[in-house]
Amino acid sequence: MKRRNFVQTAAGFSLAAMLNPLLAHSETPTGSYQLPAPGKLKRFGDGRDWFFEKRFGMFIHWGLYAIPGWHEQHQWRGRIERDEYVKLKDLWNPVKFNPEQWLDVLEETGMKYMCITTKHHDGFCLWDTKHTDFNTMNTPYGKDIIGMLAAACQKRGIPLCLYYSIADWNNPYYPNQGRAHELPPQPQDSPDWYKYLSFVKNQVTELCTNYGKIHGFWWDINRPAYKDPSINQMIRKLQPDAVINNRGFDDGDFGTPERDYQSDDFISFDRPTEACQSVGMESWGYRKDEDFYTDRHLMRSIDRFLARDANYLLNVGPAADGSLPAESTDILKRIGKWYAEVKESLEDVNPASPLTSNRNVMLTSRGTTLYVHLNSEPPGNAVRLRPVNTAPLKASLLNDGREVEFKVRFNPSDHREQRAYLNLINLPVNELCNTVMVVKLEYDRPLDTIVQPDSPFDGDSGWDY
Repeated sequence: MKRRNFVQTAAGFSLAAMLNPLLAHSETPTGSYQLPAPGKLKRFGDGRDWFFEKRFGMFIHWGLYAIPGWHEQHQWRGRIERDEYVKLKDLWNPVKFNPEQWLDVLEETGMKYMCITTKHHDGFCLWDTKHTDFNTMNTPYGKDIIGMLAAACQKRGIPLCLYYSIADWNNPYYPNQGRAHELPPQPQDSPDWYKYLSFVKNQVTELCTNYGKIHGFWWDINRPAYKDPSINQMIRKLQPDAVINNRGFDDGDFGTPERDYQSDDFISFDRPTEACQSVGMESWGYRKDEDFYTDRHLMRSIDRFLARDANYLLNVGPAADGSLPAESTDILKRIGKWYAEVKESLEDVNPASPLTSNRNVMLTSRGTTLYVHLNSEPPGNAVRLRPVNTAPLKASLLNDGREVEFKVRFNPSDHREQRAYLNLINLPVNELCNTVMVVKLEYDRPLDTIVQPDSPFDGDSGWDY
């Protein structure tokens, strides 16, 4: 039989083109397909570029809400009156808080930076602020937690980012109106947005001047949707290396998808992105009887974002005494073991998912090495990397180093195209069902040549008759 050309119906071709731009390119007698460049997002070109070098971070939600141990929004969700909630301040005495131990866990997990709540919605401040007495200095503990953590991070060279809630359930000037994440109007308050904004600016100035180098500012809950670029400009002037998220008073430097934000229908982001997720299913703060995500769920989430040139914050909520709960640290240790196995496929790599139309996997690359991330539920023990039709020199599983079988073969389901594609076969999907597998493909050629225009299939299905 004659060698057959790649054939698509008009409808099939259009769908394939939408899924993968490389399929829309016509074949030429010689040379390779013109593959889309799997380039990285544009960098900032200044000190903020640390953000692209340290992709995996630890998020910490900690405050008075750890004492009842139910939720970081205990006051709002539990309908607790302010006069009752503020009494928790007299019980704040986290004698087991040791920032070095937190950073030990961070490093063991493979994380490279930290972000901590300096003030959550309840208004309680973890630093020595001069603008409200609702802070850690006016408690039995009486120590500046942000100062202690900043000193420890600077000693180890770990970037520190600061979370700050714009919504405030304690400040009398904040205009609580009963919107989402707000209290109902409080009779004892004197709501005045511009007086409150002055308070915010004063506190931000403290945080950006009293604790050495800060690497990020993480705003949350701008419920009034007020815009004022001068506030972020002030942060940039005081802390030029700090990246700023998009939940504040302008669009900031990066986007912040949260929890199980499903963005797998596209394979890249149009701006810097930092996803965030907690190990606990119900609360970001400490919860005494918390329900936890599976290791596999968290690994998949981490892998899906890092493989697309994004960052990832994984959150734990310390207990009221300052210790990290055993369940949370055990999860982080297991995540860390997996991350250590596969990190070469996630750090200093290019997103490369356009190289395949297979949306059950994601790809990253470095030089002539291609990494196949099985971060969705593998439906079987084989993965077909259509339209790749060149065999690598070697295929191995990063998780444990074993070799992976592969073939460039024509499958019955490829009958429409009449082409053979690279298949990874006999994958240990049942044996490693509780992790995310990453397969390393080592080539001896540039990756823009691994899709050849002429099909290897010569009409022989391999069926002897």
